[in-house]
Amino acid sequence: MGKARPRAKKQRPAQSVRLSDHEHAIIQAGAHAVGMSVAGFLAHSALAATRDQSRTAATIATERDVLTELFAMRRQLGWAGSNLNQVAKALNSGGDAPYLKEVLADIHRAAHAAKKAVDRVVNRQESEAA
Repeated sequence: MGKARPRAKKQRPAQSVRLSDHEHAIIQAGAHAVGMSVAGFLAHSALAATRDQSRTAATIATERDVLTELFAMRRQLGWAGSNLNQVAKALNSGGDAPYLKEVLADIHRAAHAAKKAVDRVVNRQESEAA
């Protein structure tokens, strides 16, 4: 796991949060992506949001949408990369890869999704700076 947050030695109060399966999956994937526990990720995220009171609910919702899109894109790239490795293996062993066009189309879709997510982040940052 990643770096632990500094902690006081005394017992701290525990908090509980209810999440849908979809919300939990997104948070779990985010925590895993940065090498944190779900509890640590939730605590870190909540503290970061609390420190920046100027952000609106719309901004937070937009970020959640972008994160959801990025995690979906990550899965797509993983699947496409796996398929591309299978194509390369088949071609390197003298075989045929009849599904090469489909694999390349998957990679193109994943790359387009990545560009779209990056554009959303850049556009949000430009609008916040203005």
